[in-house]
Amino acid sequence: MNQQALSSFIWSVADLLRGDYKQSDYGKVILPFTVLRRLDCVLEPTKSAVLAEHAARKKEKLNAEPFLLRKAKQSFYNTSSMNMKKLMGDQDHIRQNLLAYIEAFSANVRDIFEHFEFQTQIDRLAKADLLYLVTERFSQIDLHPSEVTNSQMGLVFEELIRKFAELSNETAGEHFTPREVIRLMVNLLFIEDDDVLAKPGVVRTIYDPTAGTGGMLSVAGEYLAEHNPKARLTMFGQELNPESYAICKADMLIKGQDVGNIVLGNTFSDDGHPRKNFDYMLSNPPFGVEWKKVEKEVRREHETQGFNGRFGPGLPRVSDGSLLFLLHLISKMQPAKDGGSRLGIVLNGSPLFTGGAGSGESEIRRYVLENDLLEAIIGLPTDMFYNTGISTYIWILSNHKPPSRKGKVQLIDASGLWQKMRKSLGSKRKELSDDHIAEITKLFGTFIEAKDGEKPISRIFKNEEFGYRTITVERPLRDKDGKIVLGEKGKLKGKPQPDAELRDTENVPLQEDVHAYFKREVLPHAPDAWIDDEKTKVGYEIPFNRHFYVFEPPRDLEAIDADLRACTERIKAMIEGLAA
Repeated sequence: MNQQALSSFIWSVADLLRGDYKQSDYGKVILPFTVLRRLDCVLEPTKSAVLAEHAARKKEKLNAEPFLLRKAKQSFYNTSSMNMKKLMGDQDHIRQNLLAYIEAFSANVRDIFEHFEFQTQIDRLAKADLLYLVTERFSQIDLHPSEVTNSQMGLVFEELIRKFAELSNETAGEHFTPREVIRLMVNLLFIEDDDVLAKPGVVRTIYDPTAGTGGMLSVAGEYLAEHNPKARLTMFGQELNPESYAICKADMLIKGQDVGNIVLGNTFSDDGHPRKNFDYMLSNPPFGVEWKKVEKEVRREHETQGFNGRFGPGLPRVSDGSLLFLLHLISKMQPAKDGGSRLGIVLNGSPLFTGGAGSGESEIRRYVLENDLLEAIIGLPTDMFYNTGISTYIWILSNHKPPSRKGKVQLIDASGLWQKMRKSLGSKRKELSDDHIAEITKLFGTFIEAKDGEKPISRIFKNEEFGYRTITVERPLRDKDGKIVLGEKGKLKGKPQPDAELRDTENVPLQEDVHAYFKREVLPHAPDAWIDDEKTKVGYEIPFNRHFYVFEPPRDLEAIDADLRACTERIKAMIEGLAA
C-alpha cells in the first residue's frame, strides 16, 4: 500500500468520528491508534516467543525485561496475550481489554500513550459506542514494516499531523518541516564529512532540540543508511508539544533507537541533555516566538553562568527567541580537539540584521563570526513552509572548518530555485526538486562564487566584512551668541560641551580606519565635530539581500514620456466617449 492510500485509509476513520467529535479533535483518536497498530504489527512475529519467555521468567521471579527485549528483537515489548485482531473477539469488553493490552507494553511505550492522553479518548469513544468500530477499522490495516517502511510511516505521520493542525487552526509548521528542506539540510551537514561517514562501523550522534515528530532525525538516519549501511546514527531530541513528542518517540522506538534520548520539555528552561555534546545538530525552531515564559530562567543562566552556560554571548529581545536556539546548539558542539561538530538551523530574516551594535542580537552574531563558526547561509525561496510565506535561511555552522573555509562565510541565494507545487499546502506553494537540492549542495560543496547570468547566486566573504564600529559623533553646544560652551568640571573641564540635539552616529566598516573615515566623511560637513571614543561599539550584521542586489537602470525618459502620453490619450478618449 502506498503512502497516499495508507493515509487516506487512516483518514477514513474520521467518517466514524463525525458527529461525536469535532474535526479539531480527530487527531486525538487517529494518531494514537495509528501508533498502536504500528507497534502491534511490529511485535507480531515475535509475539509467541515473548509470551513464553514472560511465563518462564515470571516463575523464576527475575527481572524479565532484558530477556523480553531480546526475544522481541525490538527496544520494546508487550506481555499481553491479546493483539488488536484478538480484541475484536469480545465486543462487550473492548474497553477493559484494550486498556489492559496497552498496560502490558513496556514502560517506554506506555509513556507514549500517556502523553497522547489515550485513556481519555478510549473512555470517550466507549461512551459514544464508537470504540469497537474504530479499533476494528485499525485492526484491518497491515502496518508491518515489510508492508509500510519506516520512511513511509514517517510521511504518513507528517501528513496526518498537518491535516489535524489545519483543522484545529494550529500552526502546522510548529510540528514539522517540509521533507525536501530537511533533505537539503542533511546534504549540507554531511557533505564535508562524507569520507569519515563512509568508514564501516562508524557511530555518530545527532540532536534536534525542536524535534517535532522526528522528521529531521529520520531523514538524517535515512541519508546515512543509504550512503553507508554499516554506519550508525544515534538520535537525540527534545520536544515541547506532548503529542509531537509521543509521535517522535514512537517513530524512534520502531527504528530501534533508544527512546530515552527523546525528552519532553522546554529546551530553554529545562535542557533535557545537560552537559551532552553531539557530532551533528539540526533544528527548525518556531519563527519569531517570544521567550517571556522562560525569561527568568534564561536570564539567570546568562547572568550566573556566563560563557560556562549556553547564553554567554548575549540575549536577543524577548519577542524573538530564534538566536537562543542557535546559542543552545553551539553550546552542544563537541570540542574541536575531539572532532568538532556541524549544525544546521532554519531561521527567518530577523537574526541576520536585527539589533544595532552592542545589542544582544549583534553580540551573538559577533560571537559566531569572531569565533569563525559560520560556514554558510542559504537563502530559501518564499512560500516554502506550511505556516508562513516569509523568507527563510539555513545557517550552517562548524567548529572544525576545512582549511579553505577558515575565516570565511559563503552566502548562497537559492531564492530562485523552486518549482510550483501542484497543490498548495497551507502557505506552502513552492518546493525544491531533487535537481534544486543537488545544485545548492554543489554550490556549497565546491565553495566557489557563482552567477546565474548577471545575477550572483554564491558569494564568499571574510568574517570581518560583516563587522562595523558605531561611532558617536559629537558637536559643540553653543550659547545664544554662537560661542562654544566649555565644561566647568570633571573630564569635560575646559573642553567643548557636546550638544545632545546635534549628536549623531556613523557605522564604519570594521576593515576601515575610523579616523580616516571620520576625516573623509564627516569633517567636510561638520568641521567642529569630534568622536567620543568611549561610546564606540563593535557590531555585526549580515545584510544578505544587499549582497545579491543587481542594479537595473531605469528606462530612458523618452520611453517613460511616450508611455505617459499614450496613457493620457486613452483616458482622454474614454472621457470623450462618456460625454458623447
